Amino acid sequence: MSAAQEHHLTVSRSARYYMAGTLSDQTRHLWIVCHGYGQLAQYFIRHFTALATADPTLAVVAPEALSRFYLQGTSGRVGASWMTRDDRLTEIDDYVAYLNQLTDTMLAACPAEVRVTVLGFSQGSATVSRWLAQARFQPTRLILWAGAFPPDMDFAVATHLARRVPIVLVCGTQDEYVTEENLAAQVAFLHNLGCPPEVRRFVGRHELNAEIIQHLHAEVSGLK
Repeated sequence: MSAAQEHHLTVSRSARYYMAGTLSDQTRHLWIVCHGYGQLAQYFIRHFTALATADPTLAVVAPEALSRFYLQGTSGRVGASWMTRDDRLTEIDDYVAYLNQLTDTMLAACPAEVRVTVLGFSQGSATVSRWLAQARFQPTRLILWAGAFPPDMDFAVATHLARRVPIVLVCGTQDEYVTEENLAAQVAFLHNLGCPPEVRRFVGRHELNAEIIQHLHAEVSGLK
């Protein structure tokens, strides 16, 4: 008896995303924000709704990862994951195609001069890094929050991306997943690529911070 062979079939499916603000010919800033492991876009985007409410030229889009699961057992709270180690290359290809299609749709509704900020939180940092290496547009800025370039990312690809796009690293001072050594290693990695990042710290854990988010938007929009 011959061994079973693995195959893949490309199918259509629905992908969920949430938006704060409205896309129009008045849109000047678009944020694409990718959540971390076990989170849902519905709740993740709440950290950015105040920005869109205060600035009508801003829209924020939060795509949700394609794989959902129960966080504990077989019922209760649900989270989503961008990928796991199983069939990981196919999952990466799937979310890159998904994020490209979503961004194409968003940009088609914006003026050509719209400035795009891409933010990845935790697992979302690796997600947006892999995606932007193959994206069909160039963002104004990349924010890696409590995360980093994935270690398996091609060195040449990482260099090409980092030299094209300004990078901001954000991390809480008591982050339980990102140690000071982890952060220092990522800073050193980017310095070695010839792309020294900006580093923002706040007093907090593995979480987003409203003051930092507001300040980052103010910097690129001229509101400060």
